[in-house]
Amino acid sequence: MSSAQGGFQVSYTRQAQDDLLRLYDFLLARARHSEDLARAQEVIDQLREHVERRLSQTPHLYRHPLGNPHLRELVVAAPGAGYVALYDITDSRKVTVIAVRHQLEDDYL
Repeated sequence: MSSAQGGFQVSYTRQAQDDLLRLYDFLLARARHSEDLARAQEVIDQLREHVERRLSQTPHLYRHPLGNPHLRELVVAAPGAGYVALYDITDSRKVTVIAVRHQLEDDYL
């Protein structure tokens, strides 16, 4: 998966793709109504759109996780939740999303 909405191309590692599927499955498991099923896909789509828009335009803006000057984290607010995308600015035109997690999860891996 990749996107190039701004100056940087955004791509996802296999781990990050698996993380998005895991988060989707988590939302489906919590669904109580049929509207919640559609909402699960909307949340994941909005998460991806936000990550790709922000990172394609301003990847240098976001914070470094503690202890690692090469990686950065983008915090994404969502209704009732939040997500964190771990990424690397691979070169002058490319950003690679390494992992995505819910804000309440302990770690990326």
